[in-house]
Amino acid sequence: MPGTTRWKADTAWLGGDALVSDVLIETQGDTITAVGTGYDGEFDRRLTGLVFPGLVTAHSHAFHRALRGRTHQAGGDFWAWRRPMYQLAGRLTPETYYDLARAVYAEMLLSGITLVGEFHYVHHRPNGESFTDPNAMSEAVVSAAMDVGIRITLIDAAYLASDMNGTPPLQEQTRFSDGDIESWSQRVHDMASRLGANPLARLAVAAHSVRAVTTGDLEAIAGVASELSAPLHIHVSEQPAENEACLAAHGVTPIELLHRHRYLNENTTLIHATHTTDNDRRLIAESGAGVCFCPTTEADLGDGIGPGIEYQEAGVRLSLGSDSNATIDILEEAKRIEQHDRLRLGRRAIHDPASLLDAATAGGANALGWPETGRIEAGSLADFVVLDDRSLDLAGLDLDSGVTSIVMSSTRSAVTDVVVSGEMLVTNRVGFGLPTLSDIDQAIKRVWM
Repeated sequence: MPGTTRWKADTAWLGGDALVSDVLIETQGDTITAVGTGYDGEFDRRLTGLVFPGLVTAHSHAFHRALRGRTHQAGGDFWAWRRPMYQLAGRLTPETYYDLARAVYAEMLLSGITLVGEFHYVHHRPNGESFTDPNAMSEAVVSAAMDVGIRITLIDAAYLASDMNGTPPLQEQTRFSDGDIESWSQRVHDMASRLGANPLARLAVAAHSVRAVTTGDLEAIAGVASELSAPLHIHVSEQPAENEACLAAHGVTPIELLHRHRYLNENTTLIHATHTTDNDRRLIAESGAGVCFCPTTEADLGDGIGPGIEYQEAGVRLSLGSDSNATIDILEEAKRIEQHDRLRLGRRAIHDPASLLDAATAGGANALGWPETGRIEAGSLADFVVLDDRSLDLAGLDLDSGVTSIVMSSTRSAVTDVVVSGEMLVTNRVGFGLPTLSDIDQAIKRVWM
């Protein structure tokens, strides 16, 4: 049996609006066994600063990180952005994807992220043929996460069509497709068996979008999620053009289409859900589904501003994603929800800051099928992050103001220490065994060579 470690936190967030001083966190192996406050006794490790549950990006495309700073000169919108994205996707091999994902996950860990939801759809060779191992690309992604030490949910996405009418994938989309839903399901079940009891990796399933599968596929994918007791995800209503195409093809909005085909339930997370109607939001709330906002990506692509406060007031659970990884900073994503609603509604102090921190931690963990992490409490996994209250972000912080100052002021630059499964993986902003800046630079450049 692993021994007990006593972590003394100078200040910690244990939920709600308040920050608590002198907190003892006891761990045994990868689990928190006890949490106490007002502690002044002996300890094994001291966490100097502000201690929070590990941050979660519930939606990531690791390979998009190689597009950072490379897609802005030509202008255009989301649909124009897809062209360089396809070009990049066509260059990936299991080897280069492993190196790139390892670099991205190292950047995440150094940014305080302890759990990533990797929305994965680059499955096969560029011509659509399977690798000798049909899950070679999935294995590359999971191996990269394991080597870094970050927790991962591999979200395996079905991508079988190029439009709402079920037209076969375009040439540049061929490697995303398994050909049919049965082949996708077989590959997913194989990956699920491989992950098995891996303590750091789990599986979720997804339809890439309502334009990438048929309505029959939607029902089949939801069925696979049920069979595997896996979370169910989908990109939806990210762009007005998607809504218009769905109305033309099916006579309903994308959310209404998902409802019609039994894709909405308490296990579902809707990525973006930016352009939704009052009825869409009612259906989401009644189903128990959640919404994952990715504000920095939605801004980078010109997607629009989602109705954040409307979802929260309807009781829809929120999570946050780094998505295209144009920015990897979940604290920034939380801040952007508040700021975007201020811009949209013309007023301030719209969201409860604690609810935004919850979206950045437990909300994301629940969306990814890890309900036992995202909180600092007995029984939770020992994943936590330390922020430097003397950093440029937080210097002069009034702790009596609770978490408001953290949400509205802090960025990843304040992260000093990161613990995953009770193991200190980052200390004083230095990662143990992580790729160096040179490694990260080379991994990104290599895919463009």
